[in-house]
Amino acid sequence: MTEQPFVYPDANVIAGVDEVGRGPLVGAVVTAAVILDPNQPIVGLTDSKKLSEKKRLALYDQIKQKALSWSVGRAEPDEIDALNILHATMLAMQRAVNGLSVTPDYALIDGNRVPDLPMPAQAVVKGDLRVAEISAASILAKVDRDHEMALLDAAYPGYGFAQHKGYPTKVHMAALAEHGALPMHRKSFKAVKRALGID
Repeated sequence: MTEQPFVYPDANVIAGVDEVGRGPLVGAVVTAAVILDPNQPIVGLTDSKKLSEKKRLALYDQIKQKALSWSVGRAEPDEIDALNILHATMLAMQRAVNGLSVTPDYALIDGNRVPDLPMPAQAVVKGDLRVAEISAASILAKVDRDHEMALLDAAYPGYGFAQHKGYPTKVHMAALAEHGALPMHRKSFKAVKRALGID
């Protein structure tokens, strides 16, 4: 069954919001909010996970150049541990929307939950495939988070962060067992607790 096209709300300035990094065991959850410029369309926007790295990087630059406004928000590992990953993600989304230089009159959020925002908002399941603004947000968030994982990989080469991006792969789990957790690991996640012997 093909996905039904999304019907846009009756609003003039719409922000799309998405997150990257709910599942990893390490690092921040990164969110982005994007308001596209209808006079400067960007061709090829879709779910960031469906794009090659080269295409993502090219679109990332276009989004930053052509969007009416964009903003990245984040919640750090200690916030994730204190709040839990869902509430930390909602906080990071609020930060992304609040960081926009143009105030949207409507926000479209990827997924099935809406953070508390100062404007009306709607959750859109598979929004990163169906809504250009959310696709753009997913690309900004993923490129930024992947860059952070590359930097972490350079600082801690024994963990394989550049490959698995912090997700609980066999390589990551083996590195956790051998080297232990880093300060930026999410201590509330079961796999990390296990590695620290506090499960």
